[in-house]
Amino acid sequence: MDKEAKKEAFKKYLESSGVLDALTKVLVALYEKNDKPSSALEFIQQKLGGPTISEYEKLQAEMSDMLLKYNELLAAHQATCRELEELKKSFAMSSSKGTVDNNLSKNDL
Repeated sequence: MDKEAKKEAFKKYLESSGVLDALTKVLVALYEKNDKPSSALEFIQQKLGGPTISEYEKLQAEMSDMLLKYNELLAAHQATCRELEELKKSFAMSSSKGTVDNNLSKNDL
């Protein structure tokens, strides 16, 4: 596929998915705004439904906190699982030892 055909196919893709229409509406809204925003990019992001820069930073910090909490909980869970396995082994050994002891005392009689 040559370069012009690729370009045309991409343009049709953008038109059919509504991207060109959405961008046009946002750019027209920015153009018609009497008081231009200090950040045109942030204006466009807001109009397209994205978070503001401060919202994005807040979400990043929240995600970082949640990741730390997740790692702490995962470590606690793994430690509890190891402890449970040790208790199972301990119980299985004491249970089988008790059976052997019971058999010995019955045979002694």
